[in-house]
Amino acid sequence: MKTKLKSLILAITLIATASVQAQKREIKASESTINWTGEKVTGEHTGTLNFSNGFLNFKNENLTGGEFVVDMTSLKVTDLEAGKGKEKLEGHLNSDDFFGVKNYKSAKLVIKNATKMDGGYKVTGDLTIKGKTNPITFDLAVKGNSASTKLKVDRTKYDIKYGSGSFFDNLGDKTIYDEFELAVNLKM
Repeated sequence: MKTKLKSLILAITLIATASVQAQKREIKASESTINWTGEKVTGEHTGTLNFSNGFLNFKNENLTGGEFVVDMTSLKVTDLEAGKGKEKLEGHLNSDDFFGVKNYKSAKLVIKNATKMDGGYKVTGDLTIKGKTNPITFDLAVKGNSASTKLKVDRTKYDIKYGSGSFFDNLGDKTIYDEFELAVNLKM
């Protein structure tokens, strides 16, 4: 009887210790935000996207991985008002010229590695947009139940070449820069 009790206590201790060491922290998708900025020669446009779901993995309180899915059908333009080009730009961004949302309803980021540094982590992962996956590196600050980052994405790596000076000549002031910025705030 004593041996069985000792074995039971040991098993409970091991399970409790393992769960403290490895932890999957789901994001609160409705409280987390993605703000985007796309620039062109004559200015910029801003907007938002929503998360479908996501999580960060931690081991001994250190980030080890994670995965996020973005609902591309949620793409909104925030710098224009209804009736003043907002719907036209949203339609164009959803078209095959840009994100092809009819065929690619989600984008995905998978964190492959996270190296601890002052103020957070240097993260490397795979970003998938329009069915194309490319490596990406960015800094991620983690504090308590939140995490944040600003990262730049080269859209041409995902076959989004419309208005790119890297692929088309004589665009003049119609040139759209290849990189767009994402400002991400996660709540867990």
